[in-house]
Formats: sequence, C-alpha cells, structure tokens
Amino acid sequence: MARAAALKPEHVPADSKPTLDTFTKNIGFTPNMMAIFAQSPIAFNAWAALLGSLSKALDVKTRDSIGLAVSEVNGCNYCLTVHSFTAEHMAKLSADDIVLARKGHARDPKRDAAVQFARKVAEGRGHVTDADLQVIRDAGYTDANIMEIVALVAMYSLTNFFNNVFQPERDFPAVAPAGTI
Repeated sequence: MARAAALKPEHVPADSKPTLDTFTKNIGFTPNMMAIFAQSPIAFNAWAALLGSLSKALDVKTRDSIGLAVSEVNGCNYCLTVHSFTAEHMAKLSADDIVLARKGHARDPKRDAAVQFARKVAEGRGHVTDADLQVIRDAGYTDANIMEIVALVAMYSLTNFFNNVFQPERDFPAVAPAGTI
C-alpha cells in the first residue's frame, strides 16, 4: 500500500504541473511514482532535470541496463517493473538481457563493463578500486563517460530510495522481486 497519496491532476502544485504534464503526454499516462513525487516541486523538478540531462548519456540499452542493475542492488521492485518494461519496449532488450542486467551484466562486452561498474558503484556506495576504474577505461569508456555512469547510478538510486520509502502502487507489469532472479 502506498505511503503517500498519488495526486489527482487538480491537486498537483503549480510548479510541478508543467513537468508532470510533459511526462504524462510523453508516456501516455501519469505513473503513480510521479503523481506522488510531484508533491514536492523542488525535488520533482530537480529529478526531472537530471533525468533529462542524463537521457543524453551513453546509449539507451546501457542506460536501461544500468537502471536495472542499480534497482536490483537497491531492492526497488517498483523501479524494476518500470525499467523492465522500458528495457523491453524502448531499448529492445530481450527478457534474457533484462535478467542479465539485473544481475549486473550484459552480453555486449562494452555494455557489460559499464553495468558491472555501475553495480560496483551502487554496492560500494561509490567506493571502487583503481583496478575497477582501469577495467572500465580498458573497455573504451572515457572519464566523462565514467562520470555519466556514476551520475546514472545516483539518479536511479534517488528514484529507488523514493519508491522504497513511499511504495507507490505499481502501474507497470510485475516482475520477480529483487533478489529472486
């Protein structure tokens, strides 16, 4: 059961409304997480700006794979449902690729390095080794790309923590709970 109310359109704060309306138009409906998050225009708009900027980082398959890996680490079943759906329908990842990403891997060697690194960043709360950095660099990622991976981990962790705290009702198809794959 949700721990905060998903706002009806008429109750969305004026400073959140343009952002929420854009998401609703682009997605085709208003996800419950966003209808709750919109209660704080400051937090909601900051997250939306970060999401918008990071949507230009790397490629969609890598971004969605990182989202799945981080959501698995953080035990966020709401985000796992969202990222599984978007990974399948937008990034065109197979069901096997989605499970692999949740485990912190990918079939493509370069993407695999990024997903493994992202998982290490999430699990270690940013504490990685020099060897970890060398592996990601050897896979062809620049320091700027590595910074984008760290920023993606932080952004996905933000929504994971938000959803773990407020437990919005899921509005995407269910997936196996975190830790059970």
